[in-house]
Amino acid sequence: MPRRFPPWQQHQRESDMQTVSRSDKGHGRRERRTLTSTIALNHHLDWPGVKQVCRVVRERIIRGQRQIEAAYFITSLPRSQADAARLEQLIRDHWGAIENGLHWVRDVTLGEDRCTIWRGHAPQNLAAFRNAALNWLRNTGGGNLAARIRSFTRNSQRLFTMFGFVK
Repeated sequence: MPRRFPPWQQHQRESDMQTVSRSDKGHGRRERRTLTSTIALNHHLDWPGVKQVCRVVRERIIRGQRQIEAAYFITSLPRSQADAARLEQLIRDHWGAIENGLHWVRDVTLGEDRCTIWRGHAPQNLAAFRNAALNWLRNTGGGNLAARIRSFTRNSQRLFTMFGFVK
């Protein structure tokens, strides 16, 4: 039988940890996310400014198949600014922004999934180029990205003028 920590040490470990759990249902699956954050590991990490370490365990049931995945995070937000529930929301918002703001745009607007280039480093290079193009488009003005891309396609002279290749 494993040796248990003394009661005062067990209490200290529990006070250093916070846990929150949420369940969702949608898109043909059920998902349960459990975030556990701790401040006890901060002094074990050689990471400047770390205030909390957390683990997110995702349990999904898709068509009767159970999948479990764990992800680990560190943050510079102290517990006074972000408790476990707030961290869980920040992580969900972050991945939602990546999925909706980057991957979806690359796929729908730039047709990334239809690209047939797959050898060597070409797919990774093209993904980097697409990211650079999207960042440039976002930084040069507002508006619909797809409409701006179509506009540059119809008038490539305007695109080269903006890059400074043509005056």
